[in-house]
Amino acid sequence: MDANQDGSGWEALGDPTRRAIVACLAERPRAVGQLAEQLPISRPAVSQHLKVLKDAGLVTDQAEGTRRVYRLNPAGLAALRDQLDTFWNRALEGYQDVVDQSTEEKS
Repeated sequence: MDANQDGSGWEALGDPTRRAIVACLAERPRAVGQLAEQLPISRPAVSQHLKVLKDAGLVTDQAEGTRRVYRLNPAGLAALRDQLDTFWNRALEGYQDVVDQSTEEKS
């Protein structure tokens, strides 16, 4: 799923625990148990948060032996980055319009 399509990526990152999971995964891929060691929540809670992040397209998982290893999904994060860049560019254009208008009024 593309995180940019329905806003689920932003909604998923609205939770501080999920942001902490993303921060951990930014360091390196990890299994649920490794994530739970870094966070003040249980393994089942980590799994629930990972499901939300996976459904939002922000993480992927891969079976490695008897465990699943989670990593950030570059495509999902790129979609959020593109959307944020769009917001930023629109804001800059709006500021530029105000500056141009102010300059014209002074002339």
